[in-house]
Amino acid sequence: MCIEKSRIMTFVTWRARGILQTGISARGAYDAVTEMPELPEVESVCRLMKKTLVGKRIARVEVVRDPIVFSKDSPNAVENALVGRTVDAIGRRGKFFWIRLRGPGPTLFGHLGMSGWIREVGSQGTRLHVHGAAPFEDPDGTPRFLRLLIEVRGGHGIAFTDPRRLGRIWLGGAPETEPRVKRLGRDAYEDLPTVAELLVMLGRRKLPIKAVLLDQSALAGIGNWVADEVLYQSKIAPKRLASSLDEREAAALRRAIASVLHHAVKVGADSDRYPKSWLFRHRWGGARGATRIGGQTIVREEVGGRTTAWVPSRQK
Repeated sequence: MCIEKSRIMTFVTWRARGILQTGISARGAYDAVTEMPELPEVESVCRLMKKTLVGKRIARVEVVRDPIVFSKDSPNAVENALVGRTVDAIGRRGKFFWIRLRGPGPTLFGHLGMSGWIREVGSQGTRLHVHGAAPFEDPDGTPRFLRLLIEVRGGHGIAFTDPRRLGRIWLGGAPETEPRVKRLGRDAYEDLPTVAELLVMLGRRKLPIKAVLLDQSALAGIGNWVADEVLYQSKIAPKRLASSLDEREAAALRRAIASVLHHAVKVGADSDRYPKSWLFRHRWGGARGATRIGGQTIVREEVGGRTTAWVPSRQK
């Protein structure tokens, strides 16, 4: 079903359509808050989709016509590609995800961008800071900023929402042949290189280590806050040339990547449950964030094209 953006407010309630509607309505009443989507956030929504969709037949799809989010694929093409097919698996590499369906036909791919999110319809769950504290649903029960709804048999479903329309959804072939996936490097969570492999990769890069960590073709899934966090924890300055790191520093960096991603995924990307010792808890807040951590000064400057928070007295 194609839904024109101007007609979203004409939806009947999700309760009337048989989808359990227990979502929040009180301003500020939600379970968890996270930052813009990076690997932990995307892994979190992938786990949600596995629980909600895998092994189930898609009964109904609703698509909001949006040539930015859906690019070349028409609402009818998306609906026809999904309805009646059974979800076989949910996949992810870096910040890209896909819904693989049984039988012949396309795969649905997606990227959350800076403001996209996926949640189970009728649940509270995690929200992004960019979403603010407004209710998850409009007064008629429609998920706010809805772009795509997938409902499976049994009345459950997931909603892809995106207030700033920076996410992307598209149809493609098998994940192993999808161009945007093929361009990615190894996944930083599921396929983290060994210390020896990491040392070789970094040795070829005459760029700041922060820029290399953000290069998705080198290591997929690390974004701005994760890069700052792992460099802080491994005591490496973000402007250091990647090629200058020795084996000890590469090992420390790898341990930090594994530790930060493991914990963030474990708590479902709920930033309120990140340790208070993390730089993450100090880099935002107020106009610019805290000025000190553990008695040490936090510096904010552009490195690798992104605003970077780091501690010069700790990171060398």
